[in-house]
Amino acid sequence: MIERHHTNARMSMIVTYPLSGQMIRLAGLVADNRSADVAGQTAEILGKIDGFLAEAGVTRAEIVSAWIWLADMATFEQMNAVWDAWVPPGHGPVRACVGAALAQPDILVEIQVQAVKAG
Repeated sequence: MIERHHTNARMSMIVTYPLSGQMIRLAGLVADNRSADVAGQTAEILGKIDGFLAEAGVTRAEIVSAWIWLADMATFEQMNAVWDAWVPPGHGPVRACVGAALAQPDILVEIQVQAVKAG
């Protein structure tokens, strides 16, 4: 059972989960539509995450951690507006978000998540 502590709408400070389950870690994902702003790219990436999680047999509620890289930290609030609407209430993962030089200048955000499938 996944347990979350010190949780708000965006994230949890602690997430614990049994090791008897299956860990699912996605690669860092970026948007295909690089002409979109950070909110558009974030929405596309989160849609990709939904698809990969479904393929692995889990949902957003089983995400235990997330790493987000932004090309420009000034876009933090735009990305968070999309993220916050996507995270299921009460299921915020532990999360880190940093500014970084991404692989190409038109990539504005990259997101990687890890989920746990109960064993």
